[in-house]
Amino acid sequence: MKVTIVGSGYVGLVTGACLADMGNHVVCLDIDAAKVDLLNAGGLPIHEPGLLEVVQRNMAGGRLQFTTDRQLAVSHGTLQFIAVGTPPGEDGSADLQYVLAAARDIGRGMTDYKVIINKSTVPVGTGDRVRAVIEAEHAQRGVRLDFAVVSNPEFLKEGAAMADFMRPDRVVLGVEDERAMLLMKALYSPFVRSRDRTFVMDVRSAEFTKYAANAMLATRISFMNELSRLSEALGADIELVRQGLGADPRIGPQFLYAGTGYGGSCFPKDIQALARMGEDAGLPLRIIAAVEAVNTAQKRVLVEKIATRYGDDLTGLTFALWGLAFKPETDDMREAPSQVIVQELVRRGAQVRAYDPVAGAAAQRVMGGLPGFSLCDTAIQATQGAHALVIATEWREFRSPDFDALASALHDRTIFDGRNLYTPALVRASGLTYHSVGRP
Repeated sequence: MKVTIVGSGYVGLVTGACLADMGNHVVCLDIDAAKVDLLNAGGLPIHEPGLLEVVQRNMAGGRLQFTTDRQLAVSHGTLQFIAVGTPPGEDGSADLQYVLAAARDIGRGMTDYKVIINKSTVPVGTGDRVRAVIEAEHAQRGVRLDFAVVSNPEFLKEGAAMADFMRPDRVVLGVEDERAMLLMKALYSPFVRSRDRTFVMDVRSAEFTKYAANAMLATRISFMNELSRLSEALGADIELVRQGLGADPRIGPQFLYAGTGYGGSCFPKDIQALARMGEDAGLPLRIIAAVEAVNTAQKRVLVEKIATRYGDDLTGLTFALWGLAFKPETDDMREAPSQVIVQELVRRGAQVRAYDPVAGAAAQRVMGGLPGFSLCDTAIQATQGAHALVIATEWREFRSPDFDALASALHDRTIFDGRNLYTPALVRASGLTYHSVGRP
């Protein structure tokens, strides 16, 4: 099949690469010429395990190409995926300017039947707005062309996106056109042959499903983070509580880890957008508001522990920071808890020596101008000359460190672990003071 992807960011790249890998002919459009040049040169603008190999393989096979030519992209695909950004506006609502601009280009350039698929996370009712924009373009041209608008939300986890796309736990299709439904089912059939979990529904329900899923996951995270504070105050261990709670089959173990809060490109903006939708509908979402408030507070939990140990004025102190990306296996710094930690520490006068396996360059772009912030090449190098170690991201290489070496490197032999990576007794046996989240 011929497929066009509008937007070569995280979702667009993964979608285009995986569809090409199944034999489709995919053109990925982006207005950023530098990004397109990088992709055509065999590079990637993001870090996602397994993506580079698939992109390069399908480019070499002639099934995947990248372009800035809008007309070429519109002419190419019967299926036109819109996978552009929907950043939060000042009021928290999703900014649809890029989605509607993509729809406008499609309406302006199409000459035959197209299926326009919203892959971006968009507010309920966006499908109607996309349809109206395309119809307006057709009216201006004086033509009447058949087309369908589909909602096909993505459920990709950063760091595991390739596996999520290739072996989806569900495919949601918001489609109200028989021809479009058959095309979409044919497109996804290679991915669901062994376990077909395709859910066909109306467009608005599909749009809402994406927000509902992210809201539920964010709620579980904030729920456990709020319980972690009470657990610590009561002398209970939130890790043991998590195990007992997650063993209940009605609850399950996923997204029950206490830590420093959620970040990334999805949960923060989608929670804000969902809250805004509730306000616009005259139905304030009180649970959603609490989820966001708890998460905002939780990003400061390690700073609070550090201030309890050292006081509010941290002048003259140096902290090693392990982990900058909002989660492992990505270089995404958007809404990362590490940003709050670093900003608060340097604001109080501290020096921060940070290390992340892949997010160093991204962190430098975001925080490189902060006084007192510097990057190190290795985890152990970051600890040299530091008073204490702060852990913000649970990369695998941090899971089994040499605690004796840490005790020797750290001036105060202290660890503030925002991800509960270690067994407290084991850490303390090496002469280290260990502060974690939700554990006595």
